[in-house]
Amino acid sequence: MNLEEFIKVSSGRKRADLLIKNARVVNVLSGEIISDSLAVFDGKICGFGSYKAKETIDLKGDLLLPGYIDGHIHIESSMVTISEFARAVVPLGTTAVISDPHEIANVLGLDGIRYMLDSSKYQPLEVYFMMPSCVPATGIETSGAVISAGDIFPYLSERWIVGLGEMMDFPGVVSGDKSVLDKIKLVSDKKIDGHAPGLKGKELSAYIAAGIRSDHECTEFDEAREKLRKGMHIMIREGTATKNLQALVPLVNAYNSSSFSFVSDDRSPEDLINEGHMNFIVNKAIRSGLDPVTAVRLATINTARYFNLVRRGAIAPGYEADMQVLKSFDSKKPRLVFKSGKIVAKNGVLVENGDQKPKDIHIRSSVNVKWLEQKNFRIKAKGRTVKVIELVPSQIVTKYIKCGTPSKNGYLVSDPSRDLLKICVVERHRASGNVGIGMIKGMGLTEGAIATSIAHDSHNIVATGVKDSDIMKACVEVVKMGGGIAVVRNGRLLSKLDLPIAGLMSEEPVDKVNSKLKKLIKIARSMGARPENPFFILSFLCLPVIPELKITDKGLVDVGRFEIVDLFG
Repeated sequence: MNLEEFIKVSSGRKRADLLIKNARVVNVLSGEIISDSLAVFDGKICGFGSYKAKETIDLKGDLLLPGYIDGHIHIESSMVTISEFARAVVPLGTTAVISDPHEIANVLGLDGIRYMLDSSKYQPLEVYFMMPSCVPATGIETSGAVISAGDIFPYLSERWIVGLGEMMDFPGVVSGDKSVLDKIKLVSDKKIDGHAPGLKGKELSAYIAAGIRSDHECTEFDEAREKLRKGMHIMIREGTATKNLQALVPLVNAYNSSSFSFVSDDRSPEDLINEGHMNFIVNKAIRSGLDPVTAVRLATINTARYFNLVRRGAIAPGYEADMQVLKSFDSKKPRLVFKSGKIVAKNGVLVENGDQKPKDIHIRSSVNVKWLEQKNFRIKAKGRTVKVIELVPSQIVTKYIKCGTPSKNGYLVSDPSRDLLKICVVERHRASGNVGIGMIKGMGLTEGAIATSIAHDSHNIVATGVKDSDIMKACVEVVKMGGGIAVVRNGRLLSKLDLPIAGLMSEEPVDKVNSKLKKLIKIARSMGARPENPFFILSFLCLPVIPELKITDKGLVDVGRFEIVDLFG
């Protein structure tokens, strides 16, 4: 920016690029809605009031809000490229996101991170990144890469890297694990995101004292209140897999609202298209009783200030002209979206603005599996009882229960009459031959099998089903695609979705991905699956840092004890 020229425009001595008239400006700095006009020059807001300008837009009393900022998201979980993600969310009023690329980093390491950085260039969406802190997330699973403190260090000087991603290894922090603390020490001048579900008391104090200042894993009011009282910035999550807004919004008041932000964490293509992104979260918060201006604050200035995004998140002189125009707060989509003072979306559709287009970035294959045989999916029944992962509706936490062992000819089998299904995790990075076997309750399948290469966080292939032959067939189909999702019944592939980018993302447009995913879900539900999106739920059953019982390619994990446990007994 030419500062001298900008000052001339701001003081009214030179024409602005754009004058926006008759707006009801949502001022998140003062907490007011002000009827005024404002001017934009060189992509930034230069002042309020009447200005001479090259172009004028009359809003005729519509609301003018800052562009929304998602404070924590894994773009990979949208299952599309960054270009397609931007095409979906920018017309909904999102102008910036803080992305943690640890999904692709667990598959492809630094190559995956560089792919995301390169893909984010020349987009109508500002994409900031947190460097993944836990690759792998734990030592009780096989990931595609290991990222050390030394690997992280060269990236910290990049403009778009704003901190260290969610620190899932809270036991490592509390116990003083050197490799964990080395990463924390490296980023002492940047933000460190937390990930500490259920952590409380002195262990929580130690975790915070290490320099970790936020958490998006609060699911209950009391948990969030303790973390707030101890100085944490609370990220209220309303995503596809986990929805915490209703439980946590009552904690927000006029005195503490600056300590909260809204985040999505994970957002499926279907939810992006049918519900929205940050606009959906803000609207839901308002319907839940939160003051509208406060709700907008939680999606704009609070997030910008937490991450030190200078002059972003508000409408004021010197701030980036990232804005959106709404008829009213309950509007589903903005009428206009501005990025750096240019219209980038109209009435829910991205506008081609002639700027440099994103480049095509290519990446290597990510599926490397040892030859699979039927015996890999069989395990002898060794006791009267078996430990079972029980699903919790609309949550990624699970329950740890025991059931009578379902067996046939001395081997563990699924028992759909009791809603007990085998779950298998096939290692897909190093061709180790590892296959973790367990049992789940709550999926509901009465026939067939489903499989996916999206399996947080190491993203091995996870499958569940009624017959071992169908489970194996579903896994084989995922391997043949080079990553993806498959539904099988009686040895026949019924539907699939190719995810060739790290086994996580498609190269197709978001609406096509959504269409294929909806077909997969419809078929799975016709086979008895209970969750609204069974593949999304299945993908989180491999995450061994979320209580209570999970499974990896190395076996069943008792998350409370943070160790592999015997399946039987």
